[in-house]
Amino acid sequence: MLKIGMIGLDTTHCPAFTDLLNNEKNPHHIKGGRIVAAYPGGSADFELSSSRVGPITRQLEKDFHVKMLGSPEEVAEQTDAILLTSVDGRVHLEQFSRVVPYGKPIYIDKPLACSSADARRIFDLAQQYNVPVSSSSSLRFSEELQQAAMDQGSIFGADTYGPMKIEPPLPGLFWYGIHSIEMLFTVMGTGCRQVGCTVNNDHDVIVGKWADGRIGTVRGNRTGNHQFGALVHRRSGTAFVDCQKGTKPHYASLLEEVMKMFTTGESPVGMDESMEVIRFIEAANESRQTGKTVLLGERMAQN
Repeated sequence: MLKIGMIGLDTTHCPAFTDLLNNEKNPHHIKGGRIVAAYPGGSADFELSSSRVGPITRQLEKDFHVKMLGSPEEVAEQTDAILLTSVDGRVHLEQFSRVVPYGKPIYIDKPLACSSADARRIFDLAQQYNVPVSSSSSLRFSEELQQAAMDQGSIFGADTYGPMKIEPPLPGLFWYGIHSIEMLFTVMGTGCRQVGCTVNNDHDVIVGKWADGRIGTVRGNRTGNHQFGALVHRRSGTAFVDCQKGTKPHYASLLEEVMKMFTTGESPVGMDESMEVIRFIEAANESRQTGKTVLLGERMAQN
C-alpha cells in the first residue's frame, strides 16, 4: 500500500483523487495507495487558487484524515509517491525542484508548466535524479477518446473541441486550453510543426499542421457549447467522439495510469509528447497575439 502525498490543495482534483484512493465504497475505488499527507500551498495572486485552499484543506482533514504538513519537503520525506496538484502551473517547477531530490515518483497535474523552458527544466531534473514523472489532462484518458485513437496510423486528421476559459494570471490557453489540446495529441500523436490561431472574445480556433501533412484543429469555446468532444478522420470514415459518454469518470482513468507509473516507473505519456503539448500552447498563445503562424521547428531548436 503506497503512502501518497499531495502538494497544492487548490483544485477540485484533490478531493476527487483522495476519494478515489481512500474511499473503498467509491464505485471506482482505486487500490494500491492512500493519500496520507499533504501540503496546502496556494498562490496569493490567483483567486481561483487562494479561495480554494482553506475549504479543500479542511475537507481532506475532516473527511479523509489527511495529515497536513508545513512544506513540500516534509510531504516527500513521509510518503512513497507524490501528486503535485497545485492548480497554478507557474509554481510547478519550483515545487518540483524541492521534492525531486527525494527520489519519489511524481505526477504533476495539468498543466505540466506554463512555459517550455520550465517544462524542459522539470524533465532535466527528473533525469538527473532518475525520478519517474508524468503529467496529463484527464480528458486524454476518456474511454471514448482512447477507443477512437486506436490504430493511430490510419488517422489523417482530427478536430477536437471543449471549453477554453481564459483565467489570468495564467498565460492565455494554459488554463483550460490544455484539455482539448491534449485530446488532439492523443489522437494525432507527436510531430506538429506549425500552429496558427484565430480568436475573438467567445472562441479560439487553433490549426496545427503535422510534419507529414496531416492537419488537426482545436476549437475552444467561452460561450455556448461547454462539452468535450472530437471528430477523428480516417479514409474509411469520420468518427464522432463524445467524451462525456464513458461509464468511468475521467479522473479514475487518469489515476489508474498514475498508479501504474508509481509502481512500474513507466510514464503513460512520454516526455517528448508532454514537451510538444506545452510548446503547442505557447505557439497558440503567440499566434493569438500576433495573428501569425508560428513554426514549432524553430521553437524546438531553441529549447
